[in-house]
Amino acid sequence: MKACIVLACLVAAVFAADKYNAKYDNFDVETLITNDRLLKSYINCFLDKGRCTPEGTDFKKTLPEAVETTCAKCTEKQKGNIKKVIKAIQQRHPKQWDELVKKNDPTGKYIANFNKFIDS
Repeated sequence: MKACIVLACLVAAVFAADKYNAKYDNFDVETLITNDRLLKSYINCFLDKGRCTPEGTDFKKTLPEAVETTCAKCTEKQKGNIKKVIKAIQQRHPKQWDELVKKNDPTGKYIANFNKFIDS
């Protein structure tokens, strides 16, 4: 019985590792995308042009892989949140979006698929 419990825990841990940590699934995206000052602050964090909040630091670490894998490790909630934030940046700060793309996908190898993901 103990072996079954240990095995179940190991399987759960492996599957959980396939997704990003869900601790930010309830991050208040609406406040971020409606507060331009706050949005600019996060953009500057991502571009190494400003200070980062702890959340911003975590997002910044994940961003290159999320672009490369088209958010393969994102939970459904994270996918929706990322789409909202990226669309806000693209629409309201296109120059900074271009900078983010150059920083996180310097060869342009992944951006077409990532944009399809954002538009889906």
